[in-house]
Amino acid sequence: MSAIAPLDTVRSVATPEGCELRLRVAGPVVRARAFLIDAVIRFLIFVAAVVVLQYFGNLGQGLVLLTYFVLGWLYNIAFEALNHGATPGKRLCQLTVLHDDGTPVSWDAAFIRNTLRFVDAMPIGYAFGLIAMGFNAASKRLGDLSAGTVVVYRTDAAPSAIVDDYAEAEPPPFSPTPSERHALIEYRRRSATLTPERAEELAELALPLTEGLSPEQGRLKLFRIANYLMGRTVSVNPGADQESTRADRSP
Repeated sequence: MSAIAPLDTVRSVATPEGCELRLRVAGPVVRARAFLIDAVIRFLIFVAAVVVLQYFGNLGQGLVLLTYFVLGWLYNIAFEALNHGATPGKRLCQLTVLHDDGTPVSWDAAFIRNTLRFVDAMPIGYAFGLIAMGFNAASKRLGDLSAGTVVVYRTDAAPSAIVDDYAEAEPPPFSPTPSERHALIEYRRRSATLTPERAEELAELALPLTEGLSPEQGRLKLFRIANYLMGRTVSVNPGADQESTRADRSP
């Protein structure tokens, strides 16, 4: 019997640095749960505002209407754009909104996907949105399709530990940019999850660091540079295998 496909799929996104992100797409059930949590939060805020503002007469009535507008239209947009793609409900459900390429959601995209929410809600019970989610592998509602966004599970887990004992280190021949440093360190940390062929293929792309080297030599050179960027040093004696870290060196 064939295995049943999971409701929440995994999609791979290649970054400009040559790394591969694996994003676990969120299905309609967990997204509905996050929506209900946000709905409860907004309702409680609105009730509290009504209770407080009723004592301010006409001004209070105007502020109640303003509160209703903010909670109805700006709540999702502001949280997604300012809070790493997550409203309180999404954060409690470990969800986040990203662009299709895995980058953080922007103000424009957050505005588009939430402005079109009323279309997804038609004619009743988010019927159009659920139909759209059922017809694409990324579980996108119409707002996501228009904005180029996807809702995925958050990846707040600690970076993978380095499981090999390759301890040599060397400084890079030039000062890498922050994105280059991140790519090298991620390559080092994820090396255990890559096949040797894939690791060597990625190493060949890291020009000019690996120019003129064989794929295996290039892979090891990237390992050494990444080790250095993570604070590792080796003994001055070329034949020594002992390693120390900058943090552990005696003053």
